[in-house]
Amino acid sequence: MSYQKRTALALASALAGAVVLMAAPAAHATVVDVNYQCKTPIGDKGAVSPIDIKSVKSGSGYKLTMSFQKGVSSSPVELGKGAMSPSAVIEVGGADQGQVQVSGAPNSAAIPANTPIKISDLSGTYTPKKSGKVDFTAGVLTIKALGTTTTCTPSNNPGPSLQLDVTAAGNAQSTPGGGGQLPKTGPLDSAVALGTLGGTVLLAGAAGVLWLTRRGQGAVGR
Repeated sequence: MSYQKRTALALASALAGAVVLMAAPAAHATVVDVNYQCKTPIGDKGAVSPIDIKSVKSGSGYKLTMSFQKGVSSSPVELGKGAMSPSAVIEVGGADQGQVQVSGAPNSAAIPANTPIKISDLSGTYTPKKSGKVDFTAGVLTIKALGTTTTCTPSNNPGPSLQLDVTAAGNAQSTPGGGGQLPKTGPLDSAVALGTLGGTVLLAGAAGVLWLTRRGQGAVGR
């Protein structure tokens, strides 16, 4: 096999490795049981619901979707179609701090009296203010129905349902020498950067070798 072919194969292998690294997931999600204690117009109620939080990249932020696998409260009277509107807070922790407000559509069908209220998926947008590993944990749930408000608070200190490696927009910092410094990101981003750099260096090396080879062949022909 010629040197040029061996070099081309090595370059293709390095670039393929970089593509695999870029495709690796930068998120970790898990379903967490949340023990909600609810203050309702007819007294206190409680229920445990597994909570799932997923994310989809959207521009400079992320669309978060919070899903409830079980009902967390009930009504003493039937709730007609569209009578109940849910919303919640997702607590943000880790490298960034704050809250994300999420909301969902009203109930699409009537909910019988004294039946667990199934909460629709709640969604909202999170825009990173800081870069790094960020946790997302279920917070207070609010249910509005028939002019009343029910507030459900997690009582079991649940763990995060989602962790993301995020990069805040415009997070470049200046160094004392006046140059720009790339945002500090997680291990995955570092690995991708190294893989891409390796591919670039190898590409430059291959181009140099081919140029020298051609130049040498030209000299022989003279």
